[in-house]
Amino acid sequence: MNQKQCYVCGKQPLSKDEIGLVKKLIGKKAKQFYCLPCLAEYFEVTEEELMAKIEQFKDEGCTLFG
Repeated sequence: MNQKQCYVCGKQPLSKDEIGLVKKLIGKKAKQFYCLPCLAEYFEVTEEELMAKIEQFKDEGCTLFG
């Protein structure tokens, strides 16, 4: 399986939640993926805010998350 890595810092492998969040917030056809800290910087929010969004999407039944 092709493991995804962070486009900014190179962290790999990315978690299913990190990949799911990029697909949810940037687009399902995203080619560049980000780890949580780099995604937080990209959107100018905190990692905690992104974690809350992940939980919200999981609670809504979104299938992009593990």
